[in-house]
Amino acid sequence: MSLIFNRLRTRRTAAAPSGGCPYTHAHPAHVVPGAPRQQSVPYRPAAQLPYPATLFTDPDRAAEFIRQFHREQPAAGDPEPRLRAVREEIDRTGSYRHTPAELAHGARLAWRNAARCIGRLYWRSLVVRDLRHLSSADDIAAECFEHLRLAGNGGRIRPVVSVFAPDLPGRPAARILNQQLVRYAGHRVDGAVIGDPAGAALAARARELGWKCAEDRFETLPLLVQERPGERPHWYELPDDTTLEVPLSHPEHGWFAELGLRWYAVPAISDMTLEIGGVRYPTAPFNGWYMGTEIGARNLADADRYDMLGTVAERLGLDTSNDRTLWRDRALVELNLAVLHSFQEAGVTIADHHTESERFLKHVAQERRLGRPTPADWSWIVPPVSGGLTPVYHRYYDPVDPDQRPAFLVREPW
Repeated sequence: MSLIFNRLRTRRTAAAPSGGCPYTHAHPAHVVPGAPRQQSVPYRPAAQLPYPATLFTDPDRAAEFIRQFHREQPAAGDPEPRLRAVREEIDRTGSYRHTPAELAHGARLAWRNAARCIGRLYWRSLVVRDLRHLSSADDIAAECFEHLRLAGNGGRIRPVVSVFAPDLPGRPAARILNQQLVRYAGHRVDGAVIGDPAGAALAARARELGWKCAEDRFETLPLLVQERPGERPHWYELPDDTTLEVPLSHPEHGWFAELGLRWYAVPAISDMTLEIGGVRYPTAPFNGWYMGTEIGARNLADADRYDMLGTVAERLGLDTSNDRTLWRDRALVELNLAVLHSFQEAGVTIADHHTESERFLKHVAQERRLGRPTPADWSWIVPPVSGGLTPVYHRYYDPVDPDQRPAFLVREPW
């Protein structure tokens, strides 16, 4: 998705920033935090919910993180008083509360530990928003919108994580149901999908909840927040000033703009759990910025996404009768060139895979000098375009440790 990692409207779009927001959208009236919402189903008491034992904080994981925090932050002083306080709090309540400094460092360490991320050189720059006092759907939606404004930053994308209330024993925290804060809907019409097939399931769920869609190819999904297990989710249209989008054009082919392609600027993952010292934060959306291949070689090119290679090849006049003509490869390069060109023209931060490969090896070298390993998943670090031309291709990395913490994890179901 971003320099962290990916998982997979008719509207005015991004222009080069010139102080203030460089974009505006025309969107149907949106549901705003505080507005009347749908009737919720009754909330079942904790005794009726199948909470796993893992919701209780492991004191050993807590102690491991506290020691690491004090080791890497010498100004924090002797860790023993803090260790005693954490143990006592876990004994008394089943969990403990991080200090703001612990939360901020822990979130940055989770990025540093992200084995699928090629952009870890920037881990220290992560902006950490401490929103642990918020747990209602309205508050979460409002702050997610603010997250997008802060991260978008007029096109100069900032890495941001917004950390909401954690899971506690017998009190699971709210969840965001979207994979990303911004993503395009998919609409099934006459056996085909208009828009992004990856957004079809959530679009269907949103329609069941009352969302009215326009069935556009690039229609932004509403944000869905579920406060409690078994409760009906609440949905919120993204305000116009939260979704910076870039219209795609090509530096040499004028017809490319006629394809009507665009993409959003802030790739904020919202369906993973941030775990720090045994405490789980299931609502902690985070973003870096895009690497061009994520858009040009996956989102727009994959056969189960926008599947644009055939269209681009046809407009280029390529021979598509035989795979040996390498028409897909040639179309793919031009599609990726258009993405990089368009973001640059709009003044929106994006990285190319050659530059980021060099920067990742710089990060590996820095970590080695500090005596730290750099676990990496080779299949995610090597870019999907011209992998063999990048330096990250021609080497091995430290093995991935699935137990390494802090970390961004696949979120467990309720």
